[in-house]
Amino acid sequence: MSAALLEVVRDSLDKNAGANGLSQTPIAGLTIIRALKPSGLDHAITRPLVCLVLQGRKQVMMGTDIFTFGAGDSLLITADVPTVSQIIEASDEAPYISLVIDLDPALLTELMEEMNAIPAADSAPIKIEPTDTEVAEAVLRLMRLLERPASAAVLHASLMRELHYWLLVGHHGPAISRLGWPDGHAQRIARAVAVLRTEFTRTLPVEYLASVAGMSTSSFHQHFRNHTSLTPLQFQKQLRLIEARRLMLGEGATASSAAFAVGYESVSQFSREYRRLFGLPPARDTAVAC
Repeated sequence: MSAALLEVVRDSLDKNAGANGLSQTPIAGLTIIRALKPSGLDHAITRPLVCLVLQGRKQVMMGTDIFTFGAGDSLLITADVPTVSQIIEASDEAPYISLVIDLDPALLTELMEEMNAIPAADSAPIKIEPTDTEVAEAVLRLMRLLERPASAAVLHASLMRELHYWLLVGHHGPAISRLGWPDGHAQRIARAVAVLRTEFTRTLPVEYLASVAGMSTSSFHQHFRNHTSLTPLQFQKQLRLIEARRLMLGEGATASSAAFAVGYESVSQFSREYRRLFGLPPARDTAVAC
């Protein structure tokens, strides 16, 4: 991994990182992460993204599969799948540092049409590969734009397009190409996932979600599970529980108020399902985390 990129990212973190080590850059879809010590387990339903690790090591679990990666590696996630992640190597002297780039399916579609590319067959939603030199160079130019806001407003879109191009023709290309296939299964399921993410507190019949995806109910159910590893109901349930945990840890909400805020009608049901996902009942989990 480029020493120049690591230096530029460190400088940006020193100026902009919040107390949690997270820096949301002014460039949409580009986030920087720094951690000074190994972390606890972080549950999420991750959006399609690529994560370039510049320093330290991290572990991501999906189901029974465990992926470990470090400096010079890129983690690719091509579907909205449930993950449990943990930073396993970080210190004050050598923090964990990574760049996260949200993948833009519309941009991938545009590029694939220009390239006359054909999507590869379905593959695992999580992959780790060495970071391509061209990808690192494109990210370095994006990072340097942060110091020049007027230039960033004009140039960031073209650099983000270039970055997606190098991802498409690099190590991760075959897996990423599925996201750019117009009206393919990935894009159809993504439409339903967007509704679930926005309206997860509501009761959403599977028939309605299938209509959003433009599929029959049986076909939708099958493809949704193939892409996310969850049924639509399980997906919604995890979104609710993850948001409830955020409310309790980040905003000091009680278990009951968090449960009602995310759409539960029964606190006891919420507590059972919370413990099943996170391993501890709400009160004990938040006490340990704090």
